[in-house]
Amino acid sequence: MSHRPPILSLEGLLQSLGRYLVTKCQKLYFRAIESTGHHKRDILVSRVEHARDSLEEAKIQFQTALDKFSQLTRFDGGSLEDMYRELKLEFDYSHSKAVAVQNRIDAVQDVALALFAEWEVELDQYSNRSLRNSSRQKLKLTQQHYTQLITAMRRAEGKIDPVLRVFHDQVLYLKHNLNAKAIASLEHELGALTVGVSGLIGAMERSITRANDFVNSLNGSTTKALPVDRR
Repeated sequence: MSHRPPILSLEGLLQSLGRYLVTKCQKLYFRAIESTGHHKRDILVSRVEHARDSLEEAKIQFQTALDKFSQLTRFDGGSLEDMYRELKLEFDYSHSKAVAVQNRIDAVQDVALALFAEWEVELDQYSNRSLRNSSRQKLKLTQQHYTQLITAMRRAEGKIDPVLRVFHDQVLYLKHNLNAKAIASLEHELGALTVGVSGLIGAMERSITRANDFVNSLNGSTTKALPVDRR
């Protein structure tokens, strides 16, 4: 009985093609940067710094959004429509900052994996065993520090969506119920939202600290100024 090979779905083919193109573009990007005398280690430091700054910006924005939400629950006259627009704007800003955080963390992971893969291959190029062992130890230590960093960053990232979902629900509810009853219902969610934002900010602060520690651990061999990398 003959067996036909499985037929990939169009979606699967597109996903595979997308991953291939992304990988190809990354290789070309790294090659272009390295041709200027900068290496993946430099790119990694630059991206970690950008991810750290993005987390800091998101932390401030989520606190601002919470403050605006809290003010709305104490609404005492004025235009509810104006209050809704302000709250919606804060949600949009928060969502934008969340997307930026995710993209920056993904960019850190991309270059880190490329760096470690290259480092592993280059270990075999040493003829001096002592130097090879020293480099291998440095690689392991850097990987350990990186694991702590990316774990902290992903943990902070994971706390963003639950907060955004609560925020979005309240903004959407307010949009269709611009009245005192709707404002009263928001008060019941303020406590949960406050706890969620507090946990998110705490996780972001811890990942920011990890980012600073990681950069400091690499700075001894990363002294060149990189071109601005907005990934």
